[in-house]
Amino acid sequence: MRISRRERFSGSALLIALAIYTLMPFVALLSVALAQPGTLPAGISFTGALHWENFATAFELAKFPTLMLSSARLVIIVVPLVLLLSTMAAYALTWLKVPGSAIFFLVFLAGLTLPTESLVTPLYITMRDLNLTNTVWSVALPLVAMQMPFGVFWMRTHFLGVPGALEESAQVDGAGPVRTFVSIQLPIAKASLSTLMVMSFLWTWNHFMLTVVMIDDPSQRTVGGALAGFQGAYATDVVMLCAAALLMMIPTLLVFIVFQRQFKQALLQGSVKG
Repeated sequence: MRISRRERFSGSALLIALAIYTLMPFVALLSVALAQPGTLPAGISFTGALHWENFATAFELAKFPTLMLSSARLVIIVVPLVLLLSTMAAYALTWLKVPGSAIFFLVFLAGLTLPTESLVTPLYITMRDLNLTNTVWSVALPLVAMQMPFGVFWMRTHFLGVPGALEESAQVDGAGPVRTFVSIQLPIAKASLSTLMVMSFLWTWNHFMLTVVMIDDPSQRTVGGALAGFQGAYATDVVMLCAAALLMMIPTLLVFIVFQRQFKQALLQGSVKG
């Protein structure tokens, strides 16, 4: 179907408007972060002196190197476990004809509807009884469980789009479920796995509630958890808060930029199958 010039122009204008609307909060955040410390800027303005040293000050005050190390350690634990467990569970529910697979899938779907706030108290009691509070595992294990429902749903959607002829060919050649999963299914799931990895990284890096509840030592918290403490200590200094928030977003932006092609490919792959 041929697209007219008017339709193309309207679509481009809409996309530009949406992009501007999306970027405006970040522009406002940057404007405030570059203002005079201790002031309360009104509106977006880049006139006058721009205080780029605010980022260095916020970096030092918030102890970002230590916090980023804690966040990186949490990501290294959570993301691989989410990828491995979600992919294996999704493959089993899709291709292995597990008894009660429909019920298991509904349980995972129900997990998508549970708000994090309702799980904090029972999770804390469980971690306390296991003597895991004030450790990285008290945050990592709940995060893996909380991300599993989406991971299973996402990867199952991918596996449902894989032609059944691939599974049948592997069975004819004598490949078992493990060999088929490792040698055939995983290589063609790179786009979906990359997207799930990016999403898991974003959720883990930005998460703060469990970090604040489970870990008492502020120096052992993640960047997201420490930002809440930073907000409490510098609630009146909006400039420093904005500078710290922008510093916190840098790793997530870098990860998204690196994997944006795979992210786009995974989102569009369902529309080109058939």
